[in-house]
Order: sequence, then C-alpha cells, then structure tokens
Amino acid sequence: MRIQLTFFLFLLFYTAFSQNATLHGVVTDVRTGEKLPGVTVRAGTGGAATDLEGKYTLSVAPGAYTAVFSFVGYESKTQDIRLSVGESLELNVQLGDADNLLQTATVTSGKFEKPLGEVTVSLEVLKPRLLENTNTTSIDEVLTKVPGVSVVDGQANIRGGSGFSYGAGTRVLLLVDDIPALQVDAGFPNWDDFPVENIAQIEVLKGAASALYGSSAMNGIINIRTGFAKDKPETEAAYFARTWGDPEDKSKKWWGQDTSGVAQPYETGLSFVHRRKAGKMDVVLGAYGLIRDSYNKDTYSRYGRITPNFRYRVNDRLTLGLNTNFNFGRSGSFFIWGNDSLRAYQPGLNSASKSLGRFRYNIDPSVQYFDGAGNRHKFLGRFFSVHNNNSGNQSNDSQMLYGEYQIQRQVKSLVATAGIVGIYTNVNAGLYGGGEYSNRNLAGYFQADYKAFNRLNLSAGVRYEHNRLSSPDTIPIEGNTVYVIPGGVTKEAKPVFRLGANYQAGRATYFRASWGQGYRYPTIAEKFINTSFSGSNTVIPNPGLVSETGWSAELAVKQGFRIGKWQGYVDVAGFVQEYQDMMEFVFSKVQFVPGQGIGALFQSQNQGNTRIQGGEISILGQGKLGPGNLLLIAGYTYINPQYKNWSRDAGYTPASGDISRYWGSSDTLENVLKYRFKNVVKWDSEYQLGGTAFGVSVQYNSNMDAIDRVFEFFLPGVENFRKLHNKGFTVLDIRASQKLGKHLKVSALCNNLLNREYSYRPALLEGPRNFTLRLDWKM
Repeated sequence: MRIQLTFFLFLLFYTAFSQNATLHGVVTDVRTGEKLPGVTVRAGTGGAATDLEGKYTLSVAPGAYTAVFSFVGYESKTQDIRLSVGESLELNVQLGDADNLLQTATVTSGKFEKPLGEVTVSLEVLKPRLLENTNTTSIDEVLTKVPGVSVVDGQANIRGGSGFSYGAGTRVLLLVDDIPALQVDAGFPNWDDFPVENIAQIEVLKGAASALYGSSAMNGIINIRTGFAKDKPETEAAYFARTWGDPEDKSKKWWGQDTSGVAQPYETGLSFVHRRKAGKMDVVLGAYGLIRDSYNKDTYSRYGRITPNFRYRVNDRLTLGLNTNFNFGRSGSFFIWGNDSLRAYQPGLNSASKSLGRFRYNIDPSVQYFDGAGNRHKFLGRFFSVHNNNSGNQSNDSQMLYGEYQIQRQVKSLVATAGIVGIYTNVNAGLYGGGEYSNRNLAGYFQADYKAFNRLNLSAGVRYEHNRLSSPDTIPIEGNTVYVIPGGVTKEAKPVFRLGANYQAGRATYFRASWGQGYRYPTIAEKFINTSFSGSNTVIPNPGLVSETGWSAELAVKQGFRIGKWQGYVDVAGFVQEYQDMMEFVFSKVQFVPGQGIGALFQSQNQGNTRIQGGEISILGQGKLGPGNLLLIAGYTYINPQYKNWSRDAGYTPASGDISRYWGSSDTLENVLKYRFKNVVKWDSEYQLGGTAFGVSVQYNSNMDAIDRVFEFFLPGVENFRKLHNKGFTVLDIRASQKLGKHLKVSALCNNLLNREYSYRPALLEGPRNFTLRLDWKM
C-alpha cells in the first residue's frame, strides 16, 4: 500500500510538472548589444536570473502573465505573455540605461549591486567622462570635485576626517576593484598607479566602513572600478600637453632664468586602452606614459604604466580573472619652499628629494562561482610589490599578499554576505632604521541587507580583526633613548559594527540613517619612521603608538527631480564623526643639531579624542536642458572639527587627553583641529550642444584656521603668507571641446584662470595659470 501511495504521489508530481510551460531567452543592452548577466526575470510566482551569457530559463504553469525584467542601472521592462501546456516560448529582451541617476548601480556599500538611491550611507559616483573632460592625469585631481572630499599633499580626507599627515597614515581606504591598494608600509596612495585610461566608475563612500573593509576605512572608501570588455571591441587613445604660465607675482618665476635647463614648465602624456571579447576570454590592454617638469623647481616626473587585464568564462557558473598593473619611473619633489617671495616655487634648504628609480606592480587573481543553490562564491587575491630607490636614506621595499574569500546568498529580499580576509606584508627600509618589519592581519566579516515592504532597506554588519606586527625588539628613539618591544611582537584585536536604514518615502524621495564604527591600527611608517628633512628637522619613531577607534553617524535625505528632460537629485546630510586616540604627526620640541642649527622634532602621537560635526548638500544632474545637454556636480560642506578635551594653557598630557594649543597649533584661542577647511563650495558643469561642449569648475575653500605653530616660527614666509591669504581662496577652471567627425575630439582647458596664489598646506604653493590641449580618439 505504501509503495502504491508513493508511486501515485510521484505520478501526480510528474504530471503536474510536465504540464508546465517554459519561458526562455537572452537579455542584452539595447545600445551596445552586450549580454547582461544577473538580470532578474519574474512571471507570476516564478523567478530566475540570467547567466553570464545573458540567458535565462523559467518554468511556470500555463496561463497569462506579465513578465518583468529588472536590472540595477537599467529601466525595467514588462511584457504580457500567454503560455499553453508544454509550450516553450523564446522571449529575447533588450534593456536600456535607466534615465534616472538614482538607479545608478553601485557595489561598495554592500559588496553587491544596489541602486544609488537605496544605499544606507552617503555615496557619490563619478563616471569616466569627467576624467576625460577635465584631462585628469591622476585620480586625486578628479576626487577634489566630489563634495566633502579634499586631497592635501596626496592624502585624501572626507568631511574633515583627516588633516595633513606628512605622507603616512590615512583614514580613507583606497580600493581598486574591491581590493585594498594603499602602499602597505605608509598607508599612502600612489596615485600614479591607478589607470585613468580604463575607469568604469569611481565610488566614494563617506563615513566609517571598517565593518566591511577593515583598518584605514574609518573615514570612508574610494573604490576605483576598472573598465571591462563588451561585445563590441573598443579602442581609445588620447594625447595631451600642458604648460604653466607666469605666476601672478612675476618675481617668483624661476624657469628660463637659471641653469636648470627648464625653459617652461610643461607636461605631456599619452594613454591607450583596448577592450575586446575573444570567445570566452575578455581582454583589456591599457597603457599610459607621462613626462612632467613642474612649476616647482626640482619637481619632475617620468613614468609609464601598463595594465593587462583578463577574464575567462569557463561556463555559465565559473569565471576566472587576472588583473595586473606595472608602474615604473622616477621623480623629484621638495617638502618646503625657500620662502614666500622670490623662492616660493623653489626648494628650501635640503628639502628636495628624488626617486632615483621605482618599480611597483600588482598581480590580482580572482575566481567567481555560482553553485547549484544560487550562492555566489568569490575569491580575490593580490600580490603587491613596491621598490622605491629614494635619495636621503628614504628608500623602501615592501610586499603585500592579500586573499579574501566571500560567500553571498540572496533569498527573496535578503542578501547575506560573509567573508574571511588574510593580509601579510613585509617591509625593509632605511627609512625605518634599516630593520625588517612584517604584519599579519586576519579578519572575518558578515553583513545582512534586507528590503522590507519594497520600500525599507535595512543593513547591519560586523567584522572582527586581528593584527600582529613583528619588528626589531629594540627601537632607538632619540639620543640614547631606546624603546623595548618584548619579543619584537605587538598584537591586538577589535570587533566593529555598523547599522543603516533607507526608506523610500516617495517615487524619488529617500530618507536614510547610518551609524558605523571605525578602527585603524598604526602604519609601520607612523610607528617606526626615523628621518630628517630640510637639514635640522627630524621625525622620530613612536613604537608605543596605539590604534585609534571611532564612529560616524549620519541623517540624510536624497530627493530626485526632473525639469523637462533634465534630471538629477539633491542630497542633504548632517553628520558626526568621533575619534578616540586620534593619531597625528605633531611638533614635539625644538632641537639643536650641530652644524645645522635649530630645528623641529616631529613624532606621530595619539592626540586624544576628537569630534567633527557638520552638514553637506550635494547636487548631481544630467540630461537635456534647452537645445543641449547639461552635466552638473556641485556641493557645499561645512565642518566643525574640535578636540573633545581642550585646554589652551594645559600643556600636552596624554593621560588626560588635554591638548596644548599654544605649542601645538597656530590658533591658540579656538578649539579647532589643524589642517581643515571649515567651508568648501564646489561646482563643475558642462553644457553640450551638438559636437561642442563648454565647461566651468569653481572651488572655494575658507581659511585654514590652524596649522602646526612651529611652521610659522621656523619655516620662512609661512606666517606672512597666511596673514596675507586669511580669507580663503577661489579657483576657477574653464574648458571647451569640439568633436571632429565620429571618432575624434579636441579639447582646450585653462586651469586657475584668475591666476590665484593659493596653498593647501604650509610652504607649498599650487600652480599658476596653466593651459592644456588634448586630443581623444575612439573606435
């Protein structure tokens, strides 16, 4: 009887299943014809997703349905269908880009694609056309157009989260295709490494992101996502040349009037990228070269970069990838000027340094696999090698080995992501006393993203991180002082958490709130650097430096709008950031160096607890306005950066966290963190009419209220320059371009049109008015 019943149930199930109908087909991009993987297909209660070849198969009961095809960054498409018993219906669909910036696909906030409007944190997206239109030769140049982002002497900071860190330590983590890309010994971004010639988009996440990405992400993330091959081969090339004019004060001009051989400051460069599919193989070949003799004397650059990337689709479930980047060259620069008058663009005493030769490269293997249950398994790897042969006993060699395994599962409205990360680094450098240093970092993380009622997005994440640093067991500090590290090993571990919510109150209205913890352990440079600059000035180690922790919180609203065919969004946010045991390079004391005179001694120290409060409004727009198209990115950021414990007369006492403002800062009356601009306004717009385009960029920075007081005492001209320029500064850039037929475009740019004299940090002027001519070719 039991056998008969089992057979009857099996026959019933088989009969019901055999009477189903099948819907199948291919989903492609309407503009490029490229096959789209990951498109969600729904009909009735059934659902499926397209594979790597854009194919889908969906089995449903016979009947009439409305099939819905949806994909992040594309307009959803519906199709009414009727299926009969046993029918197999082929339905091929083309999707077009969403005419809505709020639907821009992003990945940084949760390690999976999500529309920009639905993310729970502040996130800005830059497209490659802005890099091209502004002749961006280095990623940091275009980042300054993002509201809330500043770059001071190569170090990025977001909403005042960092100041001027002397080339070591950052609270903003830089990623390339989701993999950390900072130089491992100093936590410094080598901007010349990043392929401006092959960018898909740049995502800037504002606020603590350590729960997903670990140390250095406590102030935010800059994720550079490189371009990929499409169904049709693409080839792009560009040539550009730039020259700098005379300064506003012509007495400061040195070029053409000395024996340096530089008749006129200039730079010229060439970029190239080719993308194509070859069967199951995707190939991207990129190259870049630049020659620069700067307006700053003894500052130059000669480098080249090649970036071959490959992706192989083994089948519809398994994909193998290999991205590479090789950068080689040499350069020169100086740390401080001679003075603020005749030698403003020339190096001060012994402050010039050279990179006699460098070679940096990374090799990034990756694997992505979808199992039978729909889980996504992903492995990301990197071997990153840095060799810098620098003058002044500042050479360094480092290697990083990075590995991350990630598993992600989507069940209806829930996306769960978990992963483990291992990072091993090895450093050997004269810059750190010639010793050998190694670091091992192990971490595990979990994040859940849930969408309720089709309107409320919730996100929660946790990460546990363990760090182990090996170093020499005795570290000379100053004179005969020695710091002892038992066994030469330092260990620590921290958990960090984050929460976020986003509620869609209307068709284009999104409210969001987020809170996240941050954690950053000191870099090898911050703990062990031992070097001198400008003769008698010295930076000494601080092996007792401890990690900084913190949190950031935000309340915000994003409102989409449409004016005719021009559309965009306005984002308004209020935020708070707090840091405990904040690390900064600070003036320690005055010293006398025999034969060189009086100088300053600096050291990285934990500077107590800090709080940064502020607000920000940003606007992004694109589309047809009048007879042409208008592109716009603009914003205003206000911050109030303060020490939580502050006493003007107290003197520096680490135990209490009180900070001596008199000796540490140039502002002795106000509680304000150093090297911050309280008010920043940005505007970049371009109007395109046919093949002609005109653009304008404006940036206003208020006065930098506080710097290291010792700079005003000992660096020639710094105090006088700050008195003369204490109202902030405004920089105006303009550009124009013209398409020449289908494949060519010529552009002319003038930066610092008003020829303003300004500085982002003490004793280093930015460039005078300059002119660029650029030619782009695309096939």
